[in-house]
Amino acid sequence: MSQIHSMTAFARESATIGQSLLTVEIRSVNQRYLDCSFKLPDSLRNLEAGLREQATGRLARGKVECLFRVQSQGAGTGPLTVNREQLQQVLAAAAEVTAILPASQPLNPLEVLQFPGVCQASEDSEEVLQATATELFGRALDALVAGRQREGEKLGAMIYSRIAELETETSAVRELMPGLKLQQRERLLARLAELQVDIDNSRLEQELVYLAQKADVDEELDRLQTHAGEVRRTLDKGGPCGRRLDFLMQELHREANTLSSKSIASSSTHSAVQLKVLIEQMREQVQNIE
Repeated sequence: MSQIHSMTAFARESATIGQSLLTVEIRSVNQRYLDCSFKLPDSLRNLEAGLREQATGRLARGKVECLFRVQSQGAGTGPLTVNREQLQQVLAAAAEVTAILPASQPLNPLEVLQFPGVCQASEDSEEVLQATATELFGRALDALVAGRQREGEKLGAMIYSRIAELETETSAVRELMPGLKLQQRERLLARLAELQVDIDNSRLEQELVYLAQKADVDEELDRLQTHAGEVRRTLDKGGPCGRRLDFLMQELHREANTLSSKSIASSSTHSAVQLKVLIEQMREQVQNIE
């Protein structure tokens, strides 16, 4: 079986950059088309176009939510830097004030450090942050695709199993039909004999032919087998095939409904119901295939 991808998966990657923790989360669910949304902090906003291009290059369908978080890992944990130029300006201004007001209190070093611009905590490089964000997104996207592939393999195996059951059930109905038609004919003749109704033989044969045609399901069985084979070929081919499989499920369901409406015995009715159950089980899973 070629690769079949689900549309449901989740991936998370994180890295520490200086005093910050950068986390990237990607989650995807089923959607008719590809719909990517991004939640980015201001420092990473200009990356969105490139990140979106990465995502659309790897994914064909699904609602994909991409979240980027930059969290501080504690204030004051990094080295402090003194802005000497700003400090000299503050000291010069303080000396000027002291010349005018000789009785003023001497400067407290802690107060000087609190003056805006004198002391700064080291900040993470924006270039490093953006480069790391791009790398993490690539890794998270790889993990997401791998998760979608693993889930897709399970979905494909499940559909193969149900298709095999559907083909078996279809073959069983085909084997039953000659006997059911014969039973229908015999019941009608027995009923007429019981009622002692005198019917022209040619008219009787016309009615029997009409009933046989009405109960004939060879075309429905042929189409069921044809659609089942197409499901197999689609799965074997792999790739983004969810829409085609969904269409085939609709066709299978239509034929099963017709088969049920033409049922002439409890055994064929049971088979038609079983076919509908199998098709519905496949249809539910097909909704998650890319």
